[in-house]
Amino acid sequence: MRHWLRSFGLLLKWNVLRLRTELPIFLAIQTLMSAGIVVGFSLLIPWVDDVAALYLTSGAMTVSLITVGMVMAPQLVAQRKEKGLLDYQRSMPVPRLAMMAADAAVWIVVALPGLAMTLLVSVLRFDLDISVSPLLVPAVLLVSAGTAGVGYCIAYTVKPALVGLITNLVLIVALMFAPINYPAERLPGWAADVHQWLPFQYMAQAVRETIDASGAGIAVLPFVVLAAWAALGLMVTSRVMTRRA
Repeated sequence: MRHWLRSFGLLLKWNVLRLRTELPIFLAIQTLMSAGIVVGFSLLIPWVDDVAALYLTSGAMTVSLITVGMVMAPQLVAQRKEKGLLDYQRSMPVPRLAMMAADAAVWIVVALPGLAMTLLVSVLRFDLDISVSPLLVPAVLLVSAGTAGVGYCIAYTVKPALVGLITNLVLIVALMFAPINYPAERLPGWAADVHQWLPFQYMAQAVRETIDASGAGIAVLPFVVLAAWAALGLMVTSRVMTRRA
């Protein structure tokens, strides 16, 4: 454990130094995009009631985390694979999971300002009355872990030339065809059944119920499903990294 923690700390410092010029740009873009989703989608709906406002707010936060974990992070991993930097990293005497954890930690920090901005914009635009639960923190961490698990699985198992195409497809599905910004009841029956097995609606549910804790309560199922997806993605990624090292 001491070796793992020391490796994680050194890799985290190395990642921050390596991305020190790009991180401010990532932070600015992610923050603007998170707020823009709330404002942009609200323009499509002439009258936004409290329920729709809550869906738009939690949906924007969820899409922000999906963009970071399933789009930006995998695409940068693909770039590192093409440049040979990933092979250099894997030659280091450090645990594979510590390498992924240090990488994911940077992206979680990138997403946090966008989440805060989304809540602020939603409260100001919709006069939204929310009751944030302390479980929002583990919910955000679990959603981040789930997106990272799936994102790194894509990055390490797919050819670099296809990573951008697949991750952009994931983003389109999350924005338009997943019950994130709207209830699952609006989907066709077969699509709703498919999303029972995918992580998207559980990500949105975990965020939505923890920023509106005054409702009927917080379900346990989304946390269990997200933990399972995160574990599955990281397990597959770890095996691929070990086999190809």
